[in-house]
Amino acid sequence: MNEPRHVQTQGMALGFFAGYVDTLGFLALFGLFTAHVTGNFILIGAALADPSRSSILLKFLAFPAFIAGVAAARILVVLVERRQALALRPALLLELALLLGFMFFGIAATPVGTEAGPLAMTSGLLGAAAMDAHSAISRLLLGHLAPTSMMTGNVTQIVIDAVDLLRGADDPGLRTRFAKFLWPLLSFAIGCIAAAFGYLWFGFAALALPVLILVGLLVAERPRTAGTVQARASS
Repeated sequence: MNEPRHVQTQGMALGFFAGYVDTLGFLALFGLFTAHVTGNFILIGAALADPSRSSILLKFLAFPAFIAGVAAARILVVLVERRQALALRPALLLELALLLGFMFFGIAATPVGTEAGPLAMTSGLLGAAAMDAHSAISRLLLGHLAPTSMMTGNVTQIVIDAVDLLRGADDPGLRTRFAKFLWPLLSFAIGCIAAAFGYLWFGFAALALPVLILVGLLVAERPRTAGTVQARASS
């Protein structure tokens, strides 16, 4: 797989992954946004104004879970890079472990009921930590990709580039940049739809699909990592 194809596949896979996991968490756990601190702050404000809204504690605790997920990813990347090794595979393994916790505790909590009990709470916090590790990994190690969990900036850039394409702007990188932001956005949207049906049909077990996506990315990254290590050893 050549580099442009590999990069495009990464962006699409991670965009689908993020849309899928965030949507499933929202549907399963009382409107929890596993990947979006902003959305949870809005829901906290709404719940404080209307005490009849449920599971405000889960949304409060999602913020420290966010911090923990980002911090864990950052510490792991620093430790791995100090050994002059590539950090992407270990970081994806961290995300995979957190995602598996999200799925297993969610299955154990089923049926969740009208309030978040201890198992459902643990599931949601692990989901938030997984997605916030995802965001940290994107920023620290995948800066060549468009953002895959926050789509507002992607839509903004796509509209700007679309306007420039229509007006015939003299920018040789315009079409490449447009595609770079467009494909993760479309994949994210498809992931949101797939998660809604997946949760309806399979509950928390539907998280097996994003688990397989992470496993696939780990497998795809293995020969690239091995090739880099061999090149360093021979230099």
